[in-house]
Amino acid sequence: MPGDALKRFRRLLPGPVTGRETVAEMVEHTFLAYNSARLRELADLYVGRVLKSDVVVGMSLAGALTPAGLGASCLVPLVEAGFVDWLVTTGANLYHDLHFAFDFPLYVGSHRLDDVELHRQDIVRIYDVLLSLTNNLLPTDDRLKDIFRRPEFQKRMGTAELHYLLGRIADEEERRHRRRGVSLLAACYRCGVPVYVSAPGDSSIALNWVEAVMLGSRLVVDPTIDVNETSAIVWQAKQAGRKTAAMMFGGGSPKNFMLQTEPQVQQILGLDQAGFDYFLQVTDARPDTGGLSGATPQEAVSWGKVDPQTAPDAVVCYLDTTVALPILTHCALARHRPRRLRRLYDRRDRLRQALVAAYRDFEDSEDRGTRD
Repeated sequence: MPGDALKRFRRLLPGPVTGRETVAEMVEHTFLAYNSARLRELADLYVGRVLKSDVVVGMSLAGALTPAGLGASCLVPLVEAGFVDWLVTTGANLYHDLHFAFDFPLYVGSHRLDDVELHRQDIVRIYDVLLSLTNNLLPTDDRLKDIFRRPEFQKRMGTAELHYLLGRIADEEERRHRRRGVSLLAACYRCGVPVYVSAPGDSSIALNWVEAVMLGSRLVVDPTIDVNETSAIVWQAKQAGRKTAAMMFGGGSPKNFMLQTEPQVQQILGLDQAGFDYFLQVTDARPDTGGLSGATPQEAVSWGKVDPQTAPDAVVCYLDTTVALPILTHCALARHRPRRLRRLYDRRDRLRQALVAAYRDFEDSEDRGTRD
């Protein structure tokens, strides 16, 4: 019969919005088309499949999210619920996260303010977020300069260890100010979530450790450690029969750094493995201009970043993260119970050593094959 093919689809006939709905109910019943539907699909995939106990969830963050308050409101609850196992972000997000830990205030402002006048008053604007140069940024810098002179920072380390040490300090500051749950770094420290920065030299955290190095600090931040650790996290998950998910807010370097773990394992090390099982992204970039870093999930299949057998388990929502993240956080916490913390930070050395051993065995077998 004509039209029978449509019967497998959900009829689009929503009821009226009453004002009594929860956010999760709004998403389910009124987010039916265009990018609202993509957001509903993303929430359904995240809650229904990605948050299963056998999925290792990586999250990447680009854009000024923590100064907008999304660290305290969304990211900390997700981390504490066990909904994020490892994290890649910009250094700027972590620098501004420290303002909350140190109890240096930020303010809700406006994008229409006179920036010349703001500059005269030592006020810095991040679109419509305001903070003081003298009462926020400079005191944060002073604290970081002192921190990077401490004995525990006088060595070579990756960014996960760097941010674990900063997270311990942030946790102490939260306790001192009696403001637990305001700092993403502190939450990741408590929950054993490793935090990587893909471009460690590109933030005010780096500017302050460089100042310490100029004065004799022996701190060396080595990105090769990060590449091996993150690749080991993804490789070991697959070896253990688990699935892997990449949940990305924005694009840029953090997104690519997360997804490049699979080409590192498959292309560079030559180990047999498929790509990520789940690909979830919220972005406002376009692929046709080259601005959508890491491109679409379909393109990522060609690089081995996404398993071609699970490419349908991919959703891209073209939306502002500041709109999508609170909605997704609500849906996840409302519809899924907390997961057991995986505490990958505590296991990162063992995971890396296992990857190195597998690669050496592969190289030895290749050498024997060549001789034979």
